[in-house]
Amino acid sequence: MSEIEKRLMTLELSVAEQDQIVQDLSDMVNNQWQEIERLRAKLTTAHQRIISLEESVPTQGGQPEKPPHY
Repeated sequence: MSEIEKRLMTLELSVAEQDQIVQDLSDMVNNQWQEIERLRAKLTTAHQRIISLEESVPTQGGQPEKPPHY
């Protein structure tokens, strides 16, 4: 095997390895994006529930009462 063939094989192996790394990173980003979307949906639901609960609690004088630590 000549020097050029060895260098070419080394380059091909390097490119193949980098392709696999790029694919792995792409999969990871995709999984993280799906998790972000699930968390965003849960946050929206929780926010809506908090607003609903705040609206259902009677307040004095029409203003929400501040917690004691304010």
